[in-house]
Amino acid sequence: MATEGEPTELVKVFHLLVLSVSWGMQIWVTFVAGFVLAAGVSRHTFGLVQSKLFPFYFYGLLGSSFLNLAVYAVYHPRELLDTHEAVQMGLFFSAVVLAGLNAQWFSPAVAELMLQMQEVEREHGLGAEVGVRSNREAYSKLREQDPKYKNLRTSFFRYHGLSSLCNLLGLLCTGINLCYTALNLRTV
Repeated sequence: MATEGEPTELVKVFHLLVLSVSWGMQIWVTFVAGFVLAAGVSRHTFGLVQSKLFPFYFYGLLGSSFLNLAVYAVYHPRELLDTHEAVQMGLFFSAVVLAGLNAQWFSPAVAELMLQMQEVEREHGLGAEVGVRSNREAYSKLREQDPKYKNLRTSFFRYHGLSSLCNLLGLLCTGINLCYTALNLRTV
């Protein structure tokens, strides 16, 4: 490890704890929670729960990513970095930027568009069905009949796609950093 001072055991444990909590949170929210929730509640309830939880998730992820970057940067001065450490520093920085984009821009935009879509759906008696993939014909018909809904849906999926991409790239950054850290445990 290219460092002027060795981190204490407490700092090493803190760094690993924050990194592993970030990773676990990302895995759970990205791959498990949505599928479990979608299978058991109505479409509108699913959207409302996500719109309330995602700000906490993204800001928590932003905070943990920033802490990981800060701890790593303190013990890895830029002038002393080797190639692998520079990559890891870049990945920590990327994770902060990606979480910040989601926390500040994409997640609020998705939530606002989702609420507007739900208003239109309620007017047409939709949204109470359980499962996000149920009653596809009625939603397809609504898109054809209502240009406002079609535009909202297009914007929603654009922002949702960007948010998902940022989340997956952040997950990749955290996962690679976790691998780097595991391979270099002596020099954390």
